[in-house]
Amino acid sequence: MLSWFGRRWVDVVTAIYVYNEHRGYTALDKVLEAVRRHFPDDHRLIAEVEQHRADEHKHYLMFKRWFEKRGLMPLFVDRACGHIDRFVELVFRKRIDDLDIDRFVAEGNFEELCRVISLTEQRGYQQVEILLRHPLILQDRGLTKIFLIIKQDEPRHWAPYDRWIKEHGGRKAAWWERALDTFIHSELLLLKLPILFFSPGLKRRSRWPDADDVPVNAGTAPIAATAH
Repeated sequence: MLSWFGRRWVDVVTAIYVYNEHRGYTALDKVLEAVRRHFPDDHRLIAEVEQHRADEHKHYLMFKRWFEKRGLMPLFVDRACGHIDRFVELVFRKRIDDLDIDRFVAEGNFEELCRVISLTEQRGYQQVEILLRHPLILQDRGLTKIFLIIKQDEPRHWAPYDRWIKEHGGRKAAWWERALDTFIHSELLLLKLPILFFSPGLKRRSRWPDADDVPVNAGTAPIAATAH
């Protein structure tokens, strides 16, 4: 029984990561397109967003490979478990897929988007630190390696957005933005994760999320997964 609970917990956590890493790099495709269009001379920002996108894709591929080596598909979770999905919906009153990021940036709202991305990435780093102390993660060498790589990559994911805000005279995240971030994380841990854990009818995916990905150009070419 205890081993079942452990396997189920790992199953749910990794399924949530599969969704969020895939959501991360596909959403960044739109951000990157807008950055290239509206800040064409900010080569550093463009390069850093490209790297961010490549890292998210790499993380997704590492989890995908981890599942494939076990002959399993992830449990099916959707945007209800997406941190950035929830954040965007609460701040901008729209789903990510419905948000015209190019127009959004053109209207001078890039600063707010930067804060949302930065807070999401910092939250991700904090969560990875917690997971790297969890015995169920540490007993799996493959998962431990994946989370160590994510921990190494994460700081460069919020840095460019914080720097852009500072260079353009923007403000730091307000108390209410940090409170929203805390609420979203608590909602996932205390409500949504337990619901998934105890849902006997929760099915596994029949196909991978990237099956419908639109091919990217050379500037955002994915990096191969490196975890074993």
